[in-house]
Amino acid sequence: MAEISLSGKHLSRIRPTIDTPFQINRRWWEQTGRNLRVELWHHLCPEHRAAFADHLDIETIDWVDPETAEVTQMDGLEHLIREHCSHQEGYLHPELPLVDAVFRALLANGNMPLTPRQLSGLIGRPAERILQTLAGREVYKGLQPVVE
Repeated sequence: MAEISLSGKHLSRIRPTIDTPFQINRRWWEQTGRNLRVELWHHLCPEHRAAFADHLDIETIDWVDPETAEVTQMDGLEHLIREHCSHQEGYLHPELPLVDAVFRALLANGNMPLTPRQLSGLIGRPAERILQTLAGREVYKGLQPVVE
């Protein structure tokens, strides 16, 4: 069983399955003192990595959902990854470490929760292996089950 921590609170222990949704927990990045923006830079395509090599100062942007017309604020680097970089050849490739592949798949999906079963179809790795990695005691890159 994995212990989940959000905002410093330990939630009841849950046992994730291949149908448990996971996403990038931004609070985990804040709580651990790690810089999500630096991590995002590493997942930019070569063109944008070069363009932002000297700075990460892309502001938050207003993004309009094309289906609902809902306006939400989005990190500029995440927007670049979602709308451009994730569409480039080789963005998800077989040599990527599993955690990086999951992280990239979630970024490409706007960090909407995905299950190991769904992630398996996107990154070409067995769902059971994805689950085993994400549901372990260590949290990698803020990849945690969605707790409702």
